[in-house]
Amino acid sequence: MDRFDTMLAFTRVVELESFTKAALSLNLPKTTVSAQVLALEKRLRVKLLHRTTRRISVTTDGAAYYERAIRLLNELEETEAALNQATVNAKGRLRVDVPAPLGRMVIIPALPDFFKRYPDIQLEIGCDDRPIDLLEEGVDCVIRIGNLLDSNLVARRVGTMQFMLVASPAYLDTYGRPASPDDLPRHHGVHFFSSKTGKVYPFLLTQDGVKLEVTTTRQLAINNGDAMVSACLAGLGICQLPSFMVQTLLASGEMESVLTAFGAEGMPMNALYPQNRHLSSKVRAFIEWVAELFSVCPLLQAIRQA
Repeated sequence: MDRFDTMLAFTRVVELESFTKAALSLNLPKTTVSAQVLALEKRLRVKLLHRTTRRISVTTDGAAYYERAIRLLNELEETEAALNQATVNAKGRLRVDVPAPLGRMVIIPALPDFFKRYPDIQLEIGCDDRPIDLLEEGVDCVIRIGNLLDSNLVARRVGTMQFMLVASPAYLDTYGRPASPDDLPRHHGVHFFSSKTGKVYPFLLTQDGVKLEVTTTRQLAINNGDAMVSACLAGLGICQLPSFMVQTLLASGEMESVLTAFGAEGMPMNALYPQNRHLSSKVRAFIEWVAELFSVCPLLQAIRQA
């Protein structure tokens, strides 16, 4: 039994506190993962895990071995990548998760180029706006917008997302066109809220170099970008949306921009992956490809590469 396979199985069980979840994330039978950990304990002649019917926890010896094992796995991956980068193509199953509008409008239409470059990668894409647990759900990498909050993840900046205030012409004809941020509290707004925290986000603007957080007379909050577009087109109020989502609608006249002189600073777009999971060549390939895509895609002219 390969030592590095048993080492990887053990570290994943420790991280997920479950043989079942570890097996799922490694795409292996649970019996195989259990056998790998038992073989590791037998070879080391120490108990690495406390096992009960309800939970799994790491022993003192197990914790010490885990820290060293993670470093060795990272070093092995970095060494192999450095030696083989010029001759070995990225390959294997790759699970990523991206915001639904970005996946639908930008990433998925560009995938023919990705598969032309990396024909041996089997890509699984989740298009979701919900927070996910990368380790528990077996996801290798996610693309997210905003500042990094989870210290257990490594962030690679791949671009900057620009936002715009927009509304339908019918709404603006009925309620008037705001001339300054001071007019917004008198308007209806469709705001974004977090599925994880329930927080409803204000509109972010700048005025004379000062950052502003502005709220409206809120009747509706939505946790999905595509649904916010639908609400805006229905005349339910002013929305703050990513620029790439509204460019076509602005050009067709179905939406109008609002307070363009008070645009907010862009938000970072990051590729995130667990810090305790070695960065494989296939994850590195996807991140590099996404960063390049964001810098050249015509639809993303408002997303400037970081």
